[in-house]
Amino acid sequence: MNLFDSLENANKQIPLAEILRPKTLEEYLGQNQIVGKNAAFINLLRSNRLFSCIFWGPPGAGKTTLARLIASNTNSDFIELSAVNSGIKDIKDCVEKAKENLRYNKKTILFIDEIHRYSKTQQDALLPYLENGTFYLIGSTTENPSFQVVPALISRVQVLMLNPLDDENIAAIVEKGFRYLSEKHGVITLKQEVIDFIVRYASGDARLALNLVENSYFAADYNDKKRNLTLDILESLAQEKRIRYSRQEHYDMASAFQKSMRGSDKNAAIYWLAKMIAGGEDPRFIARRLIVCAAEDVGLADPNAMNVAVNAYRAVELLGLPEGRIPLALAVAYVCEAPKSNSAICAIDAALSDVVSGNDYQPPMHLRDAHYKDAKNYGFGKGYIYTHDNPDEYQQFMPDELVGKKYFN
Repeated sequence: MNLFDSLENANKQIPLAEILRPKTLEEYLGQNQIVGKNAAFINLLRSNRLFSCIFWGPPGAGKTTLARLIASNTNSDFIELSAVNSGIKDIKDCVEKAKENLRYNKKTILFIDEIHRYSKTQQDALLPYLENGTFYLIGSTTENPSFQVVPALISRVQVLMLNPLDDENIAAIVEKGFRYLSEKHGVITLKQEVIDFIVRYASGDARLALNLVENSYFAADYNDKKRNLTLDILESLAQEKRIRYSRQEHYDMASAFQKSMRGSDKNAAIYWLAKMIAGGEDPRFIARRLIVCAAEDVGLADPNAMNVAVNAYRAVELLGLPEGRIPLALAVAYVCEAPKSNSAICAIDAALSDVVSGNDYQPPMHLRDAHYKDAKNYGFGKGYIYTHDNPDEYQQFMPDELVGKKYFN
């Protein structure tokens, strides 16, 4: 390291979240489904067995930290890339380094942060080296790998889902952060309501929690050689609550929204509606989900639900947000409280299934179009009964092969 590197490092302000990053698996909080006692993943590490995997989870859940801990626990060389600013040349450089490590009986872990940002070509470039064991891949992503990672790569790795940290673990991390800063920079006075506020604000994101801990510590009132942190200071630093809403959550929220309406739980449906609005969801998408639910789940039990849903869509287009939230809420309440019948969707799906599975029949001769000159020469329309003139007379409308078939039950 030269003089300039030393000066650069000396002048860096390393974030508290980086300083307090766990150094051992024992310090690692949360994700018990992966690192808990006797978890399969931990047993593999104890056996010094590595495998390629992708950590999928929200920001601040511990993906990068866990990857580094795996490397240190298996005495592996850890090479870290970011998909934002790396490419195939960087992958090839890692391959050469990994080959060199193999000559000295050392394993290599290639960690790629935000792997979903790699193009298909870049992801494909990893495949041969996973196949021949040149290195082990650990990818991290906040997006669902099923949608964002190519199938060939998915088939060669294990996808492990990380959850947002629970409130208890976030509180422990917050207390650890204040304790560290107090030891380094002086005692701080804070109430439990301060910790509770940060826990709620973080929503399971350890990095976000520690960033607020650090900023609030140095923003606290300083007198009599002691800092005093109040709720007012915290609220001024965290003026707007950050809503976690990724591409995958777009689908998850929509699913929860529609299923809540189907289940007639208007309180849950309103909550998911609020979550989507606060997350920046297109209100027209929300209104389309409403229309689908009115047709699929309410259906014939209350046909007016379709009118309410379609009018909500029109109102949203006219009003936009924030006023558009009102007709959306009205329509949600109506659809939730309406009786439910899925007979229409069941009927059309059953009929489509028949058609595409080979029950593809022509209309009976008397139902075919007879409005052109030569139609009668073919027998088209012969014997058709005009229903308005003879409403009680039987007439076959089904193909001969499906007479008696019922789609509506």
